[in-house]
Parts: sequence; structure tokens; C-alpha cells
Amino acid sequence: MGIMYQGSNSRMSQVTVHNGTVYLAGQVANDASAGMADQTRQVLENIDRLLAGAGTSRQNLLSVQIWVSDMNEFGQMNEAWDAWVVPGRPPVRACVQAPLANPQWKIEIMAIAALPESS
Repeated sequence: MGIMYQGSNSRMSQVTVHNGTVYLAGQVANDASAGMADQTRQVLENIDRLLAGAGTSRQNLLSVQIWVSDMNEFGQMNEAWDAWVVPGRPPVRACVQAPLANPQWKIEIMAIAALPESS
């Protein structure tokens, strides 16, 4: 199986699929003026859309890396995350505080998921 790229430009791809695994680029909110909870929901919606376009879903998440601009808003991020993650199927996860490329962004999430096994 070759490598498939989606949502590509000259610098990067939003999605890369290889050997049954889907890799997403870091996702940020569309509306950077929103608060942490809303930005988190926007990012999770982007992840849902990209995973669906690659043929999988959040149910098949393997690993997630989260960067937040302010750990004081960690609880707000977790509230949105907890409402979204599939019960009983949480991926491995890391979360760190880091300055993001746009100072208005509060969160960036990068995810890896498996493609569903063929029957």
C-alpha cells in the first residue's frame, strides 16, 4: 500500500495515510477569538471531519498530542474533550503548554488513528 496525502499544499498535508494508519497535522480553531472550550470543540470537529474523509473516526484514535497556550485553561479543554471522546476508547494522550503560532490560538491537537479493519 502506498502513501496517500490529503489536503496538501507546498508545505504540508492535513492528512497522511499509510499502512492502515491515519496521521493528522496539528489542528487549530477556525475562530481564534473564541474561548478555550469553543476552540477545543472547533478543533475536535475538524478532527472528526478529517478522520471521516480518510475513512475512519474518533472511535479508532490511537494517540493524541495536545498543546495549550495556558494551563490555567486546562479544565475547560478537558470538559470539551471529555464530552467528545468515545467512552471506553480513550487514546493515549499527552498535553503540554506551549506558545502557538498565532497568539490567539489557545489549543492545537495532532492525532493518529487506525483505519477500521476490513471484513
